[in-house]
Amino acid sequence: MPAFRLANAHTHIYSGLAPLGLPPIDPPPRTFLEILERLWWRLDRALDADALGAAARFYVADALLRGTSALIDHHESPSCIEGSLDVIADACQELGMRAVLCYGATERNGGREEAARGLAEGRRFARTNRRPLVRAAIGLHASFTVSDDTIREAGSLCRELQLPLHVHVAEDHADVDDARRRGYDGPLERLHALGALVPGSILAHGVHLSRDQVRMAEAFGCWIVQNPRSNRHNGVGYPACLAASTRVALGTDGFPADMIDELDVLRQLGEAHGESRDTIDRRMTSVPDLVAERFAEAPPGAAFLQLPGDARARASALKRLALERLVVDGRLIVDRGKLLTGDIGAIEADARAHAARISARMREMGRETTGA
Repeated sequence: MPAFRLANAHTHIYSGLAPLGLPPIDPPPRTFLEILERLWWRLDRALDADALGAAARFYVADALLRGTSALIDHHESPSCIEGSLDVIADACQELGMRAVLCYGATERNGGREEAARGLAEGRRFARTNRRPLVRAAIGLHASFTVSDDTIREAGSLCRELQLPLHVHVAEDHADVDDARRRGYDGPLERLHALGALVPGSILAHGVHLSRDQVRMAEAFGCWIVQNPRSNRHNGVGYPACLAASTRVALGTDGFPADMIDELDVLRQLGEAHGESRDTIDRRMTSVPDLVAERFAEAPPGAAFLQLPGDARARASALKRLALERLVVDGRLIVDRGKLLTGDIGAIEADARAHAARISARMREMGRETTGA
């Protein structure tokens, strides 16, 4: 029976406000890009430091109560770039969450200047962060939102600071099409050609990678993170070729960090696509290895859970044990289902208040876009 440590290999902590009353997408999206443009890119542009702090505290507190002891985050907040990683890091350190943080540099709002600010925030944070529970990575949003120059600069920064890259890769076919229009075989090959595919890098999604590309990522020492609930919700497809690599982990892509629910959805989808239970479960058990690479050791005090062989008994046991008690870095964080490092009621109330304010800002952005 394998031992588990619950961790989330790819998420967006700023999405903590999403379950708390954000406006419906209007008009309804027809494509993945429209989902990004009408929901997530409006949300990240609407964020200020106060709302980001509230979102981070709620997402982190909720994750801890779900038995998740480490988060690998990918962040964007174009209206408050400088200092944004400190806001998230403070929430993680205060509440007792191990985390790997990056800023996803992009050119989708302000061109090359915006990308330079994003990379500068990553450099600043990597050099100044001293929080014991938090590590840094370098981030790009996705290759289809940045130029070749920005990718080169990100790769150079990774080598300068000896940090991995965290980037969305081939989540939707639009990313593949963009890379091919630029003269590359795909987004993975583009990252490699421009010197950004450094060992240890975290490639989120990989839905539209071929088996050869998946093997290429493994050969370069990169991780691919599957996000089943998000991929299903966004209708981007199932990454059937990920079985070609053993360096595949499980994330939520901004969904709540309930890794048991994520595993359950992965099992349903994976078995429907002919994947074995061992292949599926390895994606969950691989997450601690990914976290350990960033902390240079297996994180002490994370939640280890023994899984019975039967799938239903396994899910039930995980739920029961994960919610009962959690120790991180020698500190008791959750005991008998209660968060000891913060008042979850007050944290949620604050997040709801900021969600209402950010929702109003997002609705105004929508009116500006449609001219209504």
